[in-house]
Amino acid sequence: MFITDLRSDTVTKPTPEMLEAMFAAQVGDDVYEEDPTINALEAKAAAMFGMEAGLFCPSGTMTNQIAIKAHTGPLTEVICDVTAHIYQYEGGGIASNSYASVALVNGERGKMTPEQIEGNIRPDNLHHPITKLVALENTCNKGGGAYYTIDEIAAISALCKRENLALHLDGARVFNALVASGEDAKNYGLYFDSISVCLSKGLGAPVGSVLLGSKAFIKHSRRIRKVFGGGMRQAGYLAAAGIYALDNHVDRLAEDHRKAKQLEETLLQTNYVESVLPVETNIVIFKLNQKYNDAAFVQTLAEQNIRASAFGPQMIRFVTHLDVTDEMLEHTLKVLKSL
Repeated sequence: MFITDLRSDTVTKPTPEMLEAMFAAQVGDDVYEEDPTINALEAKAAAMFGMEAGLFCPSGTMTNQIAIKAHTGPLTEVICDVTAHIYQYEGGGIASNSYASVALVNGERGKMTPEQIEGNIRPDNLHHPITKLVALENTCNKGGGAYYTIDEIAAISALCKRENLALHLDGARVFNALVASGEDAKNYGLYFDSISVCLSKGLGAPVGSVLLGSKAFIKHSRRIRKVFGGGMRQAGYLAAAGIYALDNHVDRLAEDHRKAKQLEETLLQTNYVESVLPVETNIVIFKLNQKYNDAAFVQTLAEQNIRASAFGPQMIRFVTHLDVTDEMLEHTLKVLKSL
């Protein structure tokens, strides 16, 4: 019996075609900037988003933390949503790595408005940290895959430029946002000072994220990556997976979105689900009523070879991805209807 793993889109394994591309990669020493495949990936990702340069790193946490450290420092502050990955799930890295403070915003499903951001910009007063950076997340993980539109991003960018603040994007699932909205990635380069693009979630690469920005910003970020222990050698084998993913796995994200919508529609028809966050991309977050608690529900699914994540009291998360087949989806829908 197959196992349907809906815990996260990080559980994907390389396809045979991706593995073939990895084994065929040309490699060199990336600390010397001599790995041709890494160089190609960095240039490709930068061009896609209209940015000058890129930096390949092992994880999205590293790209985010490098960007935050490059933009901030002691006595400064980052504005982000209270549910943001950089605050909730990166081990307190803002404090540990950058010695910066955090101003938390209660956005709508992880999305902040310009008015909310403006209300959290500190006045020039020695009692306060200095506001230096605004960080957005697209899509918003704890917001159930909600995403900022380009118009919303443009409005926030205009505020940041006016207030002389840097604007960073945690683009862990940015291609999900782009596919769902139909927007052009190149426009992002008009609005962000730095962008973290993850390759190991919906795109299906085994590891890696790329940090994008200006040439000067990436030069400085490369130094920070070295200090963080992220200087890699013949990592072109990994970068080749990223190139393959960007060439072949972006448009197919629409399939993950379709499957997530089917899960949402089925959950709304059950007698044990109290509510479901509106599904926009590949994340489904729902609240159980008192028939189940979250731990019991996850265990019940596990007994049917379905894996899910408890996401808070009475909360469950499903995430669709390229390793969830139509057969797995049909099995899951059947189980959900039978509980």
